[in-house]
Amino acid sequence: MNKKSIKNSIRGPYYTYVKRGLKGITASSRVLPDFIIIGTVRSGSTSLYYNICEHPSILPAEYDEIGFFDSNYHLGINWYRTMFPLQKNMDNVERETGISITGEDTPFYFWKKEAAERIHDILPDVKIIAIFRNPVDRAYSNYNLGLRMKSERLTFEDAIEEEIQFLENHSFLESVNRNRSYISKGFYENQIKLWFNIFPRDQIHLLSTEDMHNNPQDTLLDIFRFLQTSDYRIQNPENRKAAEYKKMNDDTRERLLKLYKPHNEKFFQIINQRFDWDN
Repeated sequence: MNKKSIKNSIRGPYYTYVKRGLKGITASSRVLPDFIIIGTVRSGSTSLYYNICEHPSILPAEYDEIGFFDSNYHLGINWYRTMFPLQKNMDNVERETGISITGEDTPFYFWKKEAAERIHDILPDVKIIAIFRNPVDRAYSNYNLGLRMKSERLTFEDAIEEEIQFLENHSFLESVNRNRSYISKGFYENQIKLWFNIFPRDQIHLLSTEDMHNNPQDTLLDIFRFLQTSDYRIQNPENRKAAEYKKMNDDTRERLLKLYKPHNEKFFQIINQRFDWDN
């Protein structure tokens, strides 16, 4: 056993039983998720998750963006279980409402093949939800997050120019896994294929940020029906992690709309669905 394996064999139990305390001790009595929101980044996945969890039959995880199937996989399945409700709590909800489910959201899973494969190995019947934002708006939101986090110092125009030049000489995977991947993460057709190649299409539900914003009640009803829960109307749909920033330059927006148009068309053909992303 190498040093990394030894370290991980110690880290898993430490994070499960010491850091998670009672939840670690009761891990074997806890459930695994019935659904996972897999992305996309800066598209409203956190807001979507907490709105879904407003349903009386749906119990939330400990927190959002658990990241087990990518960055925390080495901590082990018992650590992952500590994030979810006890079976007895699920049973109580089922007695009250007729059904009980739980789930999580980690938008960073979306472009990672290993995450999709791990999820399928452990949870082959899990329901997958993905929310997609106009990639132009998604890129600009991601860039502005970089400014707030002080990980980005270039102007938006210089940042996307640098990334476009990087893409000319590197693969999509090399680009999407670097920090400055504002453009790459909007090439949805390359990423959704990973999931369609691993999961049956009827286990995957797709929606747009724009539909969620313009018609939240019906959009959530569609999700509840996909999850096979009862119909339920959220009183006040949330919008978490929203941020204010200045409007994108019109010329830059026009350039990105042209850049993304062929990629969006490929994406729409793959998913057999269209979103209104023409402006």
